[in-house]
Amino acid sequence: MGTSQSTVPPRRFPYKIAVLCDLRDADGRVLLLHRAKDPNKGLYSPIGGKLDTHTGESPAMCAQREILEEAGIEVAIEDLHLGGMISEHGFGGETNWLLFWYRVTRVVDLEPFEMREGRLEWHKERELDTLPLPDTDRRFIWPLVRAHEMEATGAGGGFFAVHIDCTGEDGLVCRIEQSSIGMKSIG
Repeated sequence: MGTSQSTVPPRRFPYKIAVLCDLRDADGRVLLLHRAKDPNKGLYSPIGGKLDTHTGESPAMCAQREILEEAGIEVAIEDLHLGGMISEHGFGGETNWLLFWYRVTRVVDLEPFEMREGRLEWHKERELDTLPLPDTDRRFIWPLVRAHEMEATGAGGGFFAVHIDCTGEDGLVCRIEQSSIGMKSIG
């Protein structure tokens, strides 16, 4: 006779698919949006947005569109490097995110400006540690980007895939699922 285990089914949340776009200027500064709207209102994050799934838009096409819409910059697909894939389970207690991290491989020139979503600003990478960022970005995403960006400047570029569980009672739990540099854990 087998033993019966009582299991609580995991909470189910809808998936949203989006891109995050990492743009740098000639001084290596990162373009960030100081968000005026949710999600992450009042925090800094890369520009990006949701995939238009109804038209069959690819993640790279979405990155192109979002960069043009939010920063007014045209970027060729060839100038986009897919550096990471991030899945977040239960973000904000209401949704799952599947995020594609794109790095623009050419230098970007842009004056900071206000827009509907907030204010676009340039920040030195070392300032990321002091800016108000979403927890997932501060603890996991930016450290993974930093670890893989040196490789990204070479042929083929670096890549990571990470799953972040935002539903735990003990806080965020991160699992690196793939790393082109062999990273197994973070934090």
